[in-house]
Amino acid sequence: MIALGCDHGGYELKEEIKKYFEEIGIEYEDFGTNSTERTDYPIYAEKVAKAIQSKKCDTGILICKSGAGMIIVANKFKGIRAALGINEDVSRDSKADDNINVLVLPAQYVTKSDAIASVRAWIGTEFKTGRYVDRIRMIENIEKNEMK
Repeated sequence: MIALGCDHGGYELKEEIKKYFEEIGIEYEDFGTNSTERTDYPIYAEKVAKAIQSKKCDTGILICKSGAGMIIVANKFKGIRAALGINEDVSRDSKADDNINVLVLPAQYVTKSDAIASVRAWIGTEFKTGRYVDRIRMIENIEKNEMK
């Protein structure tokens, strides 16, 4: 299951992604926000990150205006590897090389079709394993030692 979260700047794009998921039969849980009324992105990044940590959801998608705030907050949580999905290639490579479990979309800088293409690429890409597993272990060791 994919956790979805956004602030007011990402609401409309989140709704489009939900339609796409419903069309292709992807299960998701929407953690808000539920309107374009101003709200604060850390609320939703935290909800999505905790849903992944608790294994309620496998992965997540976060959306805000630039994507930066969501990435900052999500990456504060152990086990979360969030990256910006600015286009299809970046989203695919981030999953293949870094096994990101949270795709962050910058609503102000992507079109609906580019965002859907990024999501499709991310969902459809397998983690490469091999030497890339060693890098994920390095990240986990940094988390263990530095995230108190």
